[in-house]
Amino acid sequence: MTKLLIAALVLLTQTAHAFGAAVPAKLIIAHAANNPRVAPLWVTDEQGLFAKYGIKAEVIFIRNSALSLSALYAKSIDISQAGGISVLGIGDKGPDLKIIAAFTSKLTHDFVARPGINSAKELRGKRVGVQVIGGSLWITAMLALEQLKIDALRDDIKVLTIGDQTVLAQALETGIIDAAPLDTAFSQKLKKKGFPVLVELNKTSSRTVSSTVVVLNSFLQSQPQLLENLLKALIEGAAFTLAAENKPLVVRTIMKRLKLSDPADAEEGYDGLAKATDLKPYPSMEGMRNMQRFMKTQNPSVANVNLENLIDSRLVKKLDDSGFIDQMIKTYGLGK
Repeated sequence: MTKLLIAALVLLTQTAHAFGAAVPAKLIIAHAANNPRVAPLWVTDEQGLFAKYGIKAEVIFIRNSALSLSALYAKSIDISQAGGISVLGIGDKGPDLKIIAAFTSKLTHDFVARPGINSAKELRGKRVGVQVIGGSLWITAMLALEQLKIDALRDDIKVLTIGDQTVLAQALETGIIDAAPLDTAFSQKLKKKGFPVLVELNKTSSRTVSSTVVVLNSFLQSQPQLLENLLKALIEGAAFTLAAENKPLVVRTIMKRLKLSDPADAEEGYDGLAKATDLKPYPSMEGMRNMQRFMKTQNPSVANVNLENLIDSRLVKKLDDSGFIDQMIKTYGLGK
């Protein structure tokens, strides 16, 4: 019986090789945010697009970018979808990190205040909530304050570490904080309750770098084809997400993942996602410079980081030059 089983296994293996079958490569992908802009990653997983490109993906949530990048260093995960500012914050230490793609450079958050605060002047001396100092929501808050011509130090803004956007929205409602940057899925719900929006960041020209694909340089050098396939899956997942006929499915995914009960809130989040997502995910150098400008006030060594060394866009360029991205845009009816 044992000999028969071994013979059967050998035959199956030979047959697989004969037809060019390959064992999917396993990748652990961590996202460090929990908001509608993560929807393309969730959709890529749910729609089997990783498998389409030969990847067996395990998508996990790690509660902030710093922890996600620590897990990347420890090789507990293979890919980190983290804020560019977190990469910048440790860019002068340890083994090289590389941002090989970034699906968001435009800010779509609203800067929401509690009722009674309707102007920049009334914000002075107040408490602004973020997820973590030096994180993506922090830089978003700093850019919002800049739009309001508020200087956090000069105007005595107290920046408090509260939690992710679900927690920030709750903290704003209960009066623990006075203002916070929130995705539209959260901000529009508060706006209906009388919370003023002081800045609509999607109407500004401010740039950042988020929804990134971050890897260790050693992994990039040893597995370029695998990472090219990963980007193909993510780009198709983003195109699938933005296709008009798929909006109801994506809205349901956002509701499920964020535990939203009102479809209107999820639709607001989807609309913000649609405005922010870059299907040609070249990381924005302007966004990186914005982050460096603010981050060096918290960590002076960041001023010495060579931004060009943090970014490797060769795989995105290869897919762009080959016509793959334009084909995805055409396939999903996203062309102008």
